[in-house]
Amino acid sequence: MTSSNGTINSAKANQQPHLRVIPLGGLHEIGKNTCVFEYGDDIMLVDAGLAFPSDGMHGVNVVMPDTSYLREKQKRIRGMIVTHGHEDHIGGIAHHLKNFSIPVIHGPRLALAMLTGKMEEAGVMDRTILQTVAPRDVVKVGQHFSVEFIRNTHSMADSFSLAITTPVGTIIFTGDFKFDHTPVDGEYFDMARLAHYGEQGVLCLFSDSTNSEVPGFCPPERSVFPCLDRHISQAEGRVIITTFASSIHRVSMILELALKNGRKVGLLGRSMLNVIAKARELGYMQAPDDLFVPIKQIRDLPDRETLLLMTGSQGEPLAALSRISRCEHPQVQVKSTDTIIFSASPIPGNTISVVNTIDRLMMLGAKVVYGKGEGIHVSGHGFQEDQKLMLALTKPKYFVPVHGEHRMLVCHSKTAQSLGVPADNILIIDNGDVVELTPDSIRKGDAVKAGIELLDASRNGIVDARVLKERQQLAEDGVITLLAVISTDGVMAAPPRANLRGVVTTADPRKLSSWAEREIGWVLENRWGQLCRNSGGSAPDVDWVGVQREVEVGLQRRLRRELQVEPLIICVVQPAPAGTPAYKGRADAEPDTRPAPRGGRDGGRDGGGRRDVVRDSSGRAPLPQRQLATVGAPASAGAVPAPGVAAVAAVAAPAVAAPVVSAPVVKAAPVEVFEPEPAGRIRRRRSAAAE
Repeated sequence: MTSSNGTINSAKANQQPHLRVIPLGGLHEIGKNTCVFEYGDDIMLVDAGLAFPSDGMHGVNVVMPDTSYLREKQKRIRGMIVTHGHEDHIGGIAHHLKNFSIPVIHGPRLALAMLTGKMEEAGVMDRTILQTVAPRDVVKVGQHFSVEFIRNTHSMADSFSLAITTPVGTIIFTGDFKFDHTPVDGEYFDMARLAHYGEQGVLCLFSDSTNSEVPGFCPPERSVFPCLDRHISQAEGRVIITTFASSIHRVSMILELALKNGRKVGLLGRSMLNVIAKARELGYMQAPDDLFVPIKQIRDLPDRETLLLMTGSQGEPLAALSRISRCEHPQVQVKSTDTIIFSASPIPGNTISVVNTIDRLMMLGAKVVYGKGEGIHVSGHGFQEDQKLMLALTKPKYFVPVHGEHRMLVCHSKTAQSLGVPADNILIIDNGDVVELTPDSIRKGDAVKAGIELLDASRNGIVDARVLKERQQLAEDGVITLLAVISTDGVMAAPPRANLRGVVTTADPRKLSSWAEREIGWVLENRWGQLCRNSGGSAPDVDWVGVQREVEVGLQRRLRRELQVEPLIICVVQPAPAGTPAYKGRADAEPDTRPAPRGGRDGGRDGGGRRDVVRDSSGRAPLPQRQLATVGAPASAGAVPAPGVAAVAAVAAPAVAAPVVSAPVVKAAPVEVFEPEPAGRIRRRRSAAAE
């Protein structure tokens, strides 16, 4: 395990040049694997992947690591190394190239072929140079890094581990791996090269931890062949198979079995079509052209002679199989004679989506084959014995488990200890942590900024924390839109109008409008002086955004207190010209019986939403002299709408002329003065009279 202070020989380490290794993704999670190697003025990147959104990330398409650190130091980036072509290792590269250039990207032929399509689509082909490599090729990155590509075995063809030679020693970076002794493509794991570096001396091993909790060796990819063969040969009607499009070995076996059982293949899903086309073009997949039939024509063949291969193994809403399960696909509908095979396991976080897809398919009458017991899927990540073999071959002095959730990293560190790596020589780190290495030490340095960037469906727009929070509010409590008509001299010119969408409440619209009216009136009475300035022109300078924010905050607090709901509140203010008659308020408005505040921090809006109210002798609060208009009634003729509210004016009710009612003059106790703070917060300051 990690030492208590995460430092070994730290005093000596501070006196020597050191290698910095900084993971920006892939730690305490599955996906978005991105790692930075830094020595002197050289920065080298290893992979740049993406992850898929969780259930609460509404409207988010993919999750990227925060690359602020790289954008700040982009002039020092000398190149990138790609280990293999899975999305969690190359899916973010095209997006990152929009923010900073990478001089050269070295990687396997298949991975770079897939990356080329992504870069062309994103329009960033001119931001880098792609350089393909072969097994045991050595490339130089900057002045301080020399990288040898060591063939490994994984669920993706053309996959590599890395031997990185640096001024402080040799680093082995495994990438994703397992030890498959019967690889489908005949490309064996180059264990001899790992052993060579182990004999020479490996300073530190950074090793894949995904299956560190699973005992034994990971079964070889070829072990699923007889199980798939049995299900395909026994199927009475169509066979529908879903798997990862990038699992080239699995797809190759499925095509081989289709040919063996006399079935024509129809492909569904953009990624499935693209990957198979690239793999066949580069020679990673062998299949005759007449095996494939366009999906529109394959419907004319007998069911017993067809096999549909498609995306959707993770229950993605827009994937082919998910649409078929919802009866939304234009070409394929489920039949009771269909056999549907899930040749994949759910990625953590996708289990519910996968289970729901399976349920829908079963309800449509299909036979669905899924689960570990069927023998139709094996992992591409090594189990505990694979990890032990990697440790035994490389014999590292220091060890850092990567690529996995926290429990996986802890379990992998225990495996390393069982093979003789001292606990003090092991670091368990998180994204943004800095591993500082010298020939005689390993320690944690000061962390750098790390986090996530959320991309919408276009993969161009960034969904920031504020937008995500608003989407969560919309999903959980709905939205209330409020229209306020306010004159430039601080008068509410029409009754507020509220519109509810997705809000569950026992309050009737009349009560909500009354509450909105009181919130608007309070803002005009107590905050107008800070929100409106006379700049010497013909019209005052009004902070309409500030008015909106004040009303939204006040109404949100009241709803939270009165109804225990927190909907998203959007206040739209329609300006009216000065001199517009004031709306007198509802005769049946609920009196404000809240006690005056006693020193709350937010100037008249304490945690319970209380405020200062001046009352007459009857105990009834008089109408404020300045009041605000809300959604519903338009301003008088000549009012100039605020940007974005022209449509609101068209639906507003006709204005009703109303006499201006003066509030009774009441001798009041000294009141408190408020002054603004950033972000709409209010600070209380006692008046001179009160002192």
